[in-house]
Amino acid sequence: MSEPRHFLSLLDLSPEELDRLIDRAIELKRLQHAGTPHASLPGRVLGMIFEKSSTRTRVSFEAGMTQLGGSGMFLSSRDTQLGRGEPIEDTARVLSRMVDCIMIRTFEHEKVERFAEYSRVPVINGLTDLVHPCQLLADMQTYREHRGSIAGRTVAWVGDGNNMCHSYINAARQFDFRLRIACPEGFDPDPDILAAAGARCEILRDPMQAADGADLVVTDTWVSMGQEEEKAQRQAVFGAYKVTREMMAAAAPDALFMHCLPAYRGMEVEAEVLDAPDSVVWDEAENRLHAQKALLEFLLGAG
Repeated sequence: MSEPRHFLSLLDLSPEELDRLIDRAIELKRLQHAGTPHASLPGRVLGMIFEKSSTRTRVSFEAGMTQLGGSGMFLSSRDTQLGRGEPIEDTARVLSRMVDCIMIRTFEHEKVERFAEYSRVPVINGLTDLVHPCQLLADMQTYREHRGSIAGRTVAWVGDGNNMCHSYINAARQFDFRLRIACPEGFDPDPDILAAAGARCEILRDPMQAADGADLVVTDTWVSMGQEEEKAQRQAVFGAYKVTREMMAAAAPDALFMHCLPAYRGMEVEAEVLDAPDSVVWDEAENRLHAQKALLEFLLGAG
């Protein structure tokens, strides 16, 4: 049996593979909108393990597998032996003999790495505290649909140096764009992830400076799952990092705004920005479906 390909971060695929995957996602979207059947994975089963709650991840993977002719199986840690102390290695050994692919949404990145190490089938990172690569597939698809190639462009990340920021750093490497990261001191991204990107990425403290002339402005919630106790402190620290109309006016004339959602209007982004014509957050959310379908085809050899 050949070793399965996993998707734990954007770095698991080559830039050429990622480009082809985005092209396929756009084609799958066209087929879906046209009502053209595209059941490329008949009878295949995706096991979906959720230790973190989800809306977009669960619906997009489950609907996607159904549209590809297969099925998605929701597995909550509360309802499985994994939540009662069964070692990750044992769960991986068993589940990967029963399903064709496994998606995990959890806290510690080490969990998906250990799961993949013992799995016979492809493992997909549906989100960890370190990175969120599936979201970046959707974001890159969205930019390509609206503005063409992102290579050589400038992206402004405004907010926390969190898992989404880490994924944008990796995307800068894989899709060849420049990334300006505007975050308060004490909330910088992982230094090793940042260093690996070299000169493509830089940290700034002034969000207006980061947004100046940028082709894409991106933010995320200031309080991620598991950080609820830090809410008041984070809101005070990040107050100057709200994406405003003035910030978007400083960006390039055809700049887009993205947010992986859920968004909190008036917190990390003004309502007028989120609902403006240059905001593509709804296309971005929909594209989770199409990009992940392309990813499933790729990992299961149907692409």
